[in-house]
Amino acid sequence: MKKTVLATFALSLFSIASVFASDPSVRLLTDASGIDDKSFNAAAWRGILKFYGDTLAKQSKKGSAYDIVAARTRDMYIPNLKKASDEKYDLIIATGFAFADALGEVAPQYPSQKYLIVDVDSVNQPNVMQATFTEQEGSYLVGVAAALKAKADGVKNPRFGFIGSIPGAVATKFEVGYAQGILSVLPGAWIADYYADDWAKPELAGAEARSWYDSGAYCIFSAAGLTGSGAIAAAKEYRAAGKNVWAIGADSDQFEDGIYDTAKRKSAVLTSMVKRADSATLYALKAVKAGSFKGGVVVFDAKSDGVTFSDRNPELGKAIVAKVNAVKKAIAAGKVKIYARYADAKSAKAVPTDLQARDD
Repeated sequence: MKKTVLATFALSLFSIASVFASDPSVRLLTDASGIDDKSFNAAAWRGILKFYGDTLAKQSKKGSAYDIVAARTRDMYIPNLKKASDEKYDLIIATGFAFADALGEVAPQYPSQKYLIVDVDSVNQPNVMQATFTEQEGSYLVGVAAALKAKADGVKNPRFGFIGSIPGAVATKFEVGYAQGILSVLPGAWIADYYADDWAKPELAGAEARSWYDSGAYCIFSAAGLTGSGAIAAAKEYRAAGKNVWAIGADSDQFEDGIYDTAKRKSAVLTSMVKRADSATLYALKAVKAGSFKGGVVVFDAKSDGVTFSDRNPELGKAIVAKVNAVKKAIAAGKVKIYARYADAKSAKAVPTDLQARDD
């Protein structure tokens, strides 16, 4: 049986006196997109930097206290996990469900090694902490924001798109949360989806986004790692040409990636669904340092600020930001029902029935 801990209630762990005289060592293992994905992996890396007092500009302890290895191909996942384990890092972090099978095989071979896997709750080993997020909550918020912006702009029958990487339970939480948020404001709105089946092919997302924008799409939400940058690039082109279209970022605040007018700091990224992977990596490192690290599932939700939305783009508008923040408070208080599974959302008639989302 899984042991689940809500991040909100577990922060007191870190008041315990540190059992480490110095900071623990950590290695981050990622897929081929590495920390340059400007999304999920980048967020996990920021949490590590924060723990050591470093920044993206100043990584003074890289190579001594912490480092990163990106796997060029999936067949490197197990070797990379074993190599890091043999080198006896105090904590090994793997990002994404693609590492689940590999870690499930390796973790029992190194029972004394501590592991964190982010975005997975299926590796039920006593030495594996599993960080999960209520992506459906954060995605609901950006869906609400996009729909409210369309109303404020006076767009008639606005169209919305969702671009994912590989269909599965996590991607589904992004998509169905987004759709439910849109439909809570604009019942019956047109929503389409596309899956690139890859985390690192921005050209695929870019081509689909351009096709949708040409067909009248107003806003596209991409939750696809580096692949999603293609949709943001397309939105930049269209906004620079005077078209009223938007992109929504995922995992990290992607406002900067959407800037198309440097002088006026105008961005094509209306908002971003911020998933605090940095909170997860920071949480695990603090637990190791405090001697309170435990295997099991730790959930980062809206109540614990594990998921939220970015209000950085001034074109979103203060009135919309205030409304979305009110929705966030209602979600945290349990007053808004958001479905995480496509089957459940369809049964409740809360989303379109022709999406490509999968619950497995």
